[in-house]
Amino acid sequence: MALTTAPTVTGAIAPDTTGLNFFRADPPLMDLLRTHLPQDMLAHIEPHLDRLGALAGDHLDNCARLADRHPPILHARDRFGNDVQHIEYHPAYRELERVGFGEFGIHAMSHRKGILGWAGTYPAAAKHAFTYLFNQAEFGMGCPLNVTDGAAMLLSRYGDEALKAKYLDRLTETDMSRLTQGAQFMTEKEGGSDVGSLMTIAKPEGDHWRLYGDKWFCSNADAEIAMLLARPEGAVGGTRGVGLFLMPRRLDDGTANSYRIVRLKDKLGTRSMASGEIKLEGAVAYAVGRLDRGFVQMAEMVNWSRLSNGVKSTALMRRALHDALTVAHGRRAFGRRIIELPLARRQLLKLILPLEQALSMCFITADALDRAELGSSQEAAALVRMLTPVLKYRSTRDARKMTGDALEFRGGIGYVEEFACARLLRDAHLGSIWEGTGNIVALDALTRAVGRHSAEAALAADLAARLDESGAVPVAFRDRLRRNVDAAIGFAQRVARDAANEADARRATSALYHVASAVYLAWEADRIHQHRGDARRLLLARLVLDHRLAAPDRLAADHRIAVVVARRPGREIAFLVGERLEQLHREAVLEIVQHIFARGDIDRDVVPFVGRDFGEAAFL
Repeated sequence: MALTTAPTVTGAIAPDTTGLNFFRADPPLMDLLRTHLPQDMLAHIEPHLDRLGALAGDHLDNCARLADRHPPILHARDRFGNDVQHIEYHPAYRELERVGFGEFGIHAMSHRKGILGWAGTYPAAAKHAFTYLFNQAEFGMGCPLNVTDGAAMLLSRYGDEALKAKYLDRLTETDMSRLTQGAQFMTEKEGGSDVGSLMTIAKPEGDHWRLYGDKWFCSNADAEIAMLLARPEGAVGGTRGVGLFLMPRRLDDGTANSYRIVRLKDKLGTRSMASGEIKLEGAVAYAVGRLDRGFVQMAEMVNWSRLSNGVKSTALMRRALHDALTVAHGRRAFGRRIIELPLARRQLLKLILPLEQALSMCFITADALDRAELGSSQEAAALVRMLTPVLKYRSTRDARKMTGDALEFRGGIGYVEEFACARLLRDAHLGSIWEGTGNIVALDALTRAVGRHSAEAALAADLAARLDESGAVPVAFRDRLRRNVDAAIGFAQRVARDAANEADARRATSALYHVASAVYLAWEADRIHQHRGDARRLLLARLVLDHRLAAPDRLAADHRIAVVVARRPGREIAFLVGERLEQLHREAVLEIVQHIFARGDIDRDVVPFVGRDFGEAAFL
């Protein structure tokens, strides 16, 4: 992957990514946008993405660093002893708000027409391209943007007309003087995953309700509107007795609602954003939708949140790779640039692979979510039901490891808070907790998505269709992908059938992720090749099977991998993988190389993938 502007090689402390345009430095993003978005929409948003990429690589990154170092402060009372519950934020945090909410309107792209001058609303793939770039600079602000988006979705879908007239427009404002931010207060002391055990009680009072209880982990704690779950007085136990409520921070007369921010959490990561403990002392709230459907309604929003979570974790991985590549290009050791060292190149490849898997899965999931939201495709809804927990589970866990491995490129300096590495590592650990811990999400994927809803059938059908569409992919490799899909689906079904197999739920969820991402990478390679003669994502698909799905031989030396890439559209593709060409029909592949490609149409005939020229080749 070539940097837009190569940093100066100093031989001492490596440079950082300051000044790098995160959009221009990310060719795979543009490839996938071309694949998934209408041409006119892409042409419209490209200059806005370019601007956000420049801001994220410089101005927003500086703001994020300052906001992380100066976390919010809760002032329970003012100097006169009045109970004000005021949270003080650093100006850098307010600037992040202004850019995310005001300038780009990321929270409103799914709801309000006209954002950034586009006549309609945006599909999820377009919205999350902005999410992805913004969160490369600042992960914490991604939460207020996402929960405001989610609150607007819940209100528009389930709220009565009076509630929507009162609150919806301001939730989707981009005028900062009129904006109302949202939040979701779910977690209680009993835990966040076992929703049926929640203790918050709702008591009816005229046209509204009064809420009593404690919410234990409330992000965006001072939001003007909070969506939360509570049990109406006298309702049955478990999730069936839980209702969804909208709770304003201030009442119609301007007075504070009856709840207190008891304290703010001192967190490992996302330090810029206020997460607190909320005590409900008869707070006024309004029912949203049916009182016996609160959990189901909130669960529908989980698809949105889990996709957003996957996108944000992918953003952390991309930012970590930007930093690792900057170090590798910009520092000399042992008489050579780091990028020239074979083991360093191998480690870079290990960073790239999970990142590109996650990016592909995010776009595919976004497309499926859009089709499901139209309500016309049960298959799309089932596909979303399968993809969202799988994406959330694996991408967030990969982000934890990948940000740590990227930090290592900078050495001991990477462990120092002066650079972004430490912040990325801290923030990455939250992704695997948001919207369910790893065990919870894996069980959701296996026991419910597979075991209860048979959603794996929709995934299998989608993967089969993508392979059928990928005519430029060698037949032998497509056959291998099909075999792996069948094996992963079968394994997931066996785990789901028997509660005794619960311990394998994580392994089965990972297998579904890896086979799905391998197929989608191959399908994308076919599409990208048609556009600009580049099939390098096909090689990534092969690496997923070999290194992330198959059991590795720890005693075997790695095979050298090389790729042949056509420079002009319309050419056939070929790729070579060390001594294992027999699996790809050696004769057929060599025939393509010898007789279809002219020497001027390929990248150095064979571009070493983990060889001497890795750092110089435009690998991604």
